[in-house]
Amino acid sequence: MPNDAKTTTTLDAERADLLAALAKARAALIATTSGLDDGQAAARPTVSELCLGGLVKHVTAVEEGWLGFVVDGPVGMSYDLPDGVTWADVMAGTAREYPEWMIEHREGFRMRPGETLAGVVERYERVAARTAEVVAAIPDLSVTHPLPDAPWHEPAGGVLSARGALLHVLAETTQHAGHADILRETLDARKPLGA
Repeated sequence: MPNDAKTTTTLDAERADLLAALAKARAALIATTSGLDDGQAAARPTVSELCLGGLVKHVTAVEEGWLGFVVDGPVGMSYDLPDGVTWADVMAGTAREYPEWMIEHREGFRMRPGETLAGVVERYERVAARTAEVVAAIPDLSVTHPLPDAPWHEPAGGVLSARGALLHVLAETTQHAGHADILRETLDARKPLGA
């Protein structure tokens, strides 16, 4: 991962702290893939559909999406449904059709044929560098945007600040770094450092 400390030297303490915490969480996630080949990174060693490469892909997409929200507001995170499909249908699993973004989200937890661990990590590094640029450029971490309409954004009509979006990315990254520790230990009995 790029050294976010270089980027944070001219930032205020809050931005520097947020980027440093995010860099540490990213490093913990990427460390779980150390020494793996593409097949191992794509393996699902538990009953879950999760794989290590897929977790990195997912966290990359989450970070990229929320940084789009920070920059562009809710238009960067549209959750449009096909005509005639309701959130109740989707949540019940009875929708006659699912939107492409939902299919892509589900597929984002897997490594597809032809994808490499090196390519997945490289993309994550590019998104991390973009995050540092955005955090440095936004005038105020308190700026808010309305959340896009989705059942997981309760209550309807809620707003989220740039700070809140960054904290969400940090929480998502650390949560999945923990999942990755379990997957790696299940895959080859390697325990994370410090465990």
